[in-house]
This record gives sequence, structure tokens and C-alpha cells, in this order.
Amino acid sequence: MTMLTGPPLAPVPPPPPRETGPWPVVAAVATGVWIVLVTVPGQVTGWLVDQVALVIGADRPVAAWPVVAVGTVLLAGAPALALALAPRSPALRATGRAWTAAVVALGATTLLRTVPPVHHEAYLAALAVTAAVLALVAARLGRPPVVVDAAPEGRFGSVSLLAIAAGLAVLLPWAWVGALGGALETLLAALAAAALGALAGALLGAGFWAAFGPGPVRLVLVGGLVAGVALTPLAAGAGQSGVQLPALVLLPPLGFVLAALEAAARHAGRPAGPAPVRRLVGLALLGPLAFTDPEEISLLLSATRDMPFWVAVGTGVAFTVAVLLAVGYGVLLARSRARAPRRGPAALAAAALLAAVAVVYVVPGRPGLYGERLLVVLREQADLTGLPAGTPGRAGRDVRATEVYRRLVATADRTQVDLRRTLAGMRLNPTPYYLVNAIETDGGPAVRAWLSSRPEVARVLVSQRLRPLPALAPQARGDAPAPAGPAWNVSLIGADRVWSDLGVTGSGVVVGSSDSGVDGRHPALAGGFRGGDDSWYDPWEGRRAPADRGGHGTHTLGSAVGRDGVGVAPGASWVGCVNLERNMGSPARYLDCLQFMLAPFPEGGNPLTDGRPSRAPDVLTNSWGCPPVEGCDPGALRPATAALTAAGILVVAAAGNTGPSCGSINDAPAPYPDVLTVGAVDRQRRVTEFSSRGPAPDGRAKPDLVAPGAAVLSAMPGGGYATLDGTSMATPQVAGVVALMWSANPALVGDLERTRAILRDTAQPVTQPADACGGPQDVSGAGLVDAYAAVRAARSVATG
Repeated sequence: MTMLTGPPLAPVPPPPPRETGPWPVVAAVATGVWIVLVTVPGQVTGWLVDQVALVIGADRPVAAWPVVAVGTVLLAGAPALALALAPRSPALRATGRAWTAAVVALGATTLLRTVPPVHHEAYLAALAVTAAVLALVAARLGRPPVVVDAAPEGRFGSVSLLAIAAGLAVLLPWAWVGALGGALETLLAALAAAALGALAGALLGAGFWAAFGPGPVRLVLVGGLVAGVALTPLAAGAGQSGVQLPALVLLPPLGFVLAALEAAARHAGRPAGPAPVRRLVGLALLGPLAFTDPEEISLLLSATRDMPFWVAVGTGVAFTVAVLLAVGYGVLLARSRARAPRRGPAALAAAALLAAVAVVYVVPGRPGLYGERLLVVLREQADLTGLPAGTPGRAGRDVRATEVYRRLVATADRTQVDLRRTLAGMRLNPTPYYLVNAIETDGGPAVRAWLSSRPEVARVLVSQRLRPLPALAPQARGDAPAPAGPAWNVSLIGADRVWSDLGVTGSGVVVGSSDSGVDGRHPALAGGFRGGDDSWYDPWEGRRAPADRGGHGTHTLGSAVGRDGVGVAPGASWVGCVNLERNMGSPARYLDCLQFMLAPFPEGGNPLTDGRPSRAPDVLTNSWGCPPVEGCDPGALRPATAALTAAGILVVAAAGNTGPSCGSINDAPAPYPDVLTVGAVDRQRRVTEFSSRGPAPDGRAKPDLVAPGAAVLSAMPGGGYATLDGTSMATPQVAGVVALMWSANPALVGDLERTRAILRDTAQPVTQPADACGGPQDVSGAGLVDAYAAVRAARSVATG
């Protein structure tokens, strides 16, 4: 193997005399610490503001990131600029210039976070363009304080190859813990990473390193530290809200790696130039930019071993690799002062690490593309007016459900045929829906723009798709025993008296649950499963038997129909569908389950041709909501609930846990007028602090009712029990009360108007909080559901 050779290192002019006294150095150290103290907390605070708004259901604070951008530029940029202008030392001037440029770049890239996270491709494209423009400006305007006579090494010299090897080493953990998005998303992430690398190369070029003198120790220690501080603002702007957090951890240590590479290049007889910086920083940033989804780096997923956990693991491993590289490259340099690094071993190291990244990505990683899909909502929706009244009870309900299904499918087939054919011809994998006349399809911003321009299309939503994890989180379990008698919440609403005094347990009624799944083997639920080939559907994982990894669905269904004293209607049957995976959903997955509830179909069947409306459950419990971060807009599911209501299927939905703010019932389907929306109270009949309040966005009073939702004991996967809080826990109890009512009087099945009226008229007053919003009806609706009074009233309808 030959050693890379080149012209002898040109003499570097001696720097001008330094300022006397230690104060310029002290000022530089203080400025560097100040920049880090302003940048890091500012980014963490901005992310937390985004997350808190998401958790409480508030509108995304779009102005937060511009405030962070301006504040950071003013607070960190001013002292950096003063450092660049004031001292006579070339090293201090180079330090100030690099830090000032990095802070200004951070201000520009931070402003891009006003783009909603759901439009990730648009953000990445804007980031790539902005970083490229900033790199071009920095390269044109930047003037090194020390003239460098020697030309930089070749594009793939030994030092550049060592930089590539280091970048691949930092990228390696992300190939293990992460997963790529769509093809366009991945390409844009690569372009953005390359542009940010170019920007780093413009800020930390040969002129920057030359200012720290010829001595390798001073170059590595001082120059590396200065470079690490400069990379901190650059990392802070690298990615949508959440993605910049791992970049903030792993990029600064690479400053020492870059300094060691520059020192190694000087041994080769010429400065390294910007190429090693571009390659190392670009590859390091490719990991979080391409292999993570910013919408999944969320507090909503932090309770389990989900994406935030694995991002933290990837960040920790990448940081460790970066530190080891800084130490290893420094030691290697110290042991080889007399000779430059060889090109052959450097190329071999880069090739080996490239192969390692490929193997890790394919074997323990998750190869493939996991981009978002699009939900194309068509303008024409089915006309469901003039439906046959039918006879009272389930027979009449089945007639209406069958006609609703027929009209919905006919409308979808007639209006979608051309668009389905076109999308299939473009290999975009269209999936038709009928409950909302819509098509889910692959596609990025260009396809979305094209679809939006078509006359038959009303709007195009982003249908989220979760990226797979390295390992699934352990199944949620409960460690509490079954209650000795009826749970407190069951007794509070009088359901146990319905069983004992009225002899009604819900038999003959079917409850449908759309949630995270159901543990079908739980002793409280196993006996109530309706069975057959059309009582369970899992559009996420395709599991053939009822199962639940998260536990939420098992708990909620247990409160509706569970035995052992936890369920309101233990004699009712149930069917289930999985619309939540890892506590996240999408418009298409919610539609999958709602369609299944209108017209169940056998395993592997086609919802548009194999649906069985006569097998539809009677009442649906829905302890979920579809916020904008999952792709829904306010009207996304409105045709779906309207169709279910027209079919005589009662939709019960949770109000949400974003209280006590007024007007916090926002996420579909809770605000819809045909949905029975449920808030939460505690043991003392007080409305809980977390229970969302009305009015709905259209001014309608919401919620409709409240039920116990604090410390509710119910079933959990694995056979145990646990107490949970939320309007999610209150909602299934109201569905269970409806099951008791319809079991007591089967003639009420499908009579939604009279059922609602009975529930309202028999509800009990609750303790109202001081913040009454628009009035008590926007906090607790008609009041606390009363199972005993409601069932007695329902039974009297049959005799009156």
C-alpha cells in the first residue's frame, strides 16, 4: 500500500501578537458556554411546548419556533459577533465568526418548523434548500483570518476516507434502531443531510483550522472544542421538532474528530479542506433525519418501549461512538506524528463500515420503505335519505343497515372507478373505502397536489403509517386481582342493581369495540366473544384471534361487558377490531374498523363485497380520537358516523382528556352531533380535571353524558386487572348501559333517538367545577348516566 503524498506543507504565516492578559480567552470560553446554554434549553423547551400542546389537545403553537429562533439569534449571536469583531487574535476571530454564522444558520432553519410535522417531505425539502443556500453564502462571504497557501487534499484522500468511516460508524446505530420513511422522504432526508454537511464544511473550512496554529495538540484540543460549539447550533436546526434532540447530543463530539482529521491532513502535506467536514457531518445527520419520524418522537408514545425509547438508545450508542472516535483518532494521531495516514487502510475501514451498515440494516434492522399514505376523500358522498323505517328492534335495524351498506358501496364503485384505475396504473396501491367515499394510496407531495386538483376530489389527507420498531414493547399487564364484588364505578351508576333487581345483564346485545385490541382469553372476556369468522379484524398486524399488546382495548371493553364485577353488561357479547397500534392511528385505520362494525366480513374478505350488515354489532364503544397529528381534519370521519347512525348503530365516543380547557372536545369523532359523547367523573361525582369540555367547534353542547372515569378497575392482558383514568374508561360504561337497556327492551334496538332521550332524562346531577365553560351542559352534559333508572325507563316503553 502506498502512502498518500503531496507537496510539502506551505509555511503558515505566524499569527499577529496576541492580546495581553487572559481576558479575551475568558470571554471566548464564556461565550461558548453561553451559546450552548441558550441553544440546548431553547430547543428542548420548544419541543416540550409542541408536545404539551399535543397532549392537551390544543392547537399547535406555530409561533413558538419563530420566538425560539429570534431569541436564540439575539441572545447567542450578539456575544459571538462581538467576539468575532473585538479581539486581535486570529484564533478568537475565527472562533467568533464560526459561532456567529452557526447561530444565524440556526435561526433560519428553526423558522422552517412552522411547517406542520404531518408534511414532513415539504419540511425536508425546505431544509435542504435553506441549508444549501446558507452554505453557498457562507462559502462566498467567509474570509479566513489566516491565508492558507497549500491546496486541500483530493476529494477521496486518506483523510476524507477516514471522515467517511467515522460518519458511517455514527450512522450504524440508526440502521439498527430506525426505519426509513417513503422513497421521496428518504431522498429528501439525504439531500438535507448533505446540505447541512456542506454548511458545516463552509463554516469549518481550512481557513478556520489554520487559525489555531500548526501545533497538533492545540489544534485538536482548542480547535476541536470550538468546532464542537459551532456544531451545536447547526445540530439544533437539523430536523423537525424532536429530530434535533439526538443531533444535539451526537454532533458536538465530532468537532474533536474533525480537528484530529485536520491535524492528520497536515501530516500529509496539505490541509483537509471542507470535504471531510461535509462527509462526516452529513453522514452523522443522515441517521436521525432519515431513520426517525418526528411525529413518533412524542410524549404520547413515551409510556412504553416505543420510538422515543429506541431514539434514546440510538442516540446513546451514536454518542458513545462519536466520543470513542474523538479519542481514537486523537490517539492515532499522537502515535503517528511522523507519518500521514495511508489511503489503503482508510479506504478499507470505510468499505468495512459501509458493509456493516448494510448488514445491520438488512439483518437486525427493518429494511424497506415505510412512508405515509394519502387518504383521498371524494366530493360525492352517498345519499342516505329516505331509508326504510322497518319494524322495531333488530329486524328493522338490519333492514336499514343492509340498505345503507348497499348505497355506500354503490356510490364508491360508481365514483371511484376511474381514479382507482389511474392510481393502480401508476402503481400507487390504491385501497378503496365506502363508509367515507375515499381511497387510500401511496404518494408524496406531488401526487397529493395532483389529486387535489382533480374535480372529483374534495381533499387529500395524510394517512399516517408507523415505522416498525427493533423490538415490540412488552405486553401491558395488570397486577391487581379481580374485585370481590361489583367495582365501585359499576355500583355508582347502579348497574349491579340492574342485575340483581331487574334480572338484566345485557344478554342478546352485541357491543363492538374499536381500540388497541382485546385479550380474547381473559377470564372476564373470553365467554362473551361472539365468535364466528366475522367477529374480529386486525388491519394493522393481521392477527387472526383477538389479542391486545397495549392493554387499552382490553380495559375499555372489560368496563363495557366484562365479567367478575368489572363490566356494566356482563351478559352481552362483543366483537373487536384493532384501530390503534402503539397508541397511534390514522384516518384509514379508523375507517377500517368502522366499516367492519357496519358490515362485518370474514377473514381475508373484501369489505366492499363480503360485508354482512345483519351481523353488525348494536352499539359501538370508541375510546379514541383522531387528531391532526394522525392526519384527520375536523370532518374526516363525519360521513362514517352519519352512516352508522342511519343504519341504527349507536356510536359512543370519549370526549377526550384535554380538560379543563373549555372548547377542548375537538378530535373526531367526539364533536359530531350523531355521536354520544362521554366525559368523566370521580367517586364523588365530580367532573374530573382531565375530562374535555365543550362546546364543540360548531357551538353544540358537548359532552352528552358523564360516567366514572377515575381509578376505574378493569381487565388487562394476561388475566390480571388494573386501574386506569380517562374518558376512555367512562365511555364503555355508557355503551354497557345501552346494552342493558336494549336487552331489557329489544324493541329499542336501533331506536337511537328514543335511547338518547331516556339516557338524558334519567341522568343524575353531578358536582360542577367552578369553570363552567358555556354552562353545565358543556362540562357534564345531561349528567351522570344512571343504569338502573335508564333500564327501568326502557322497560316501561314496552308496556306503555
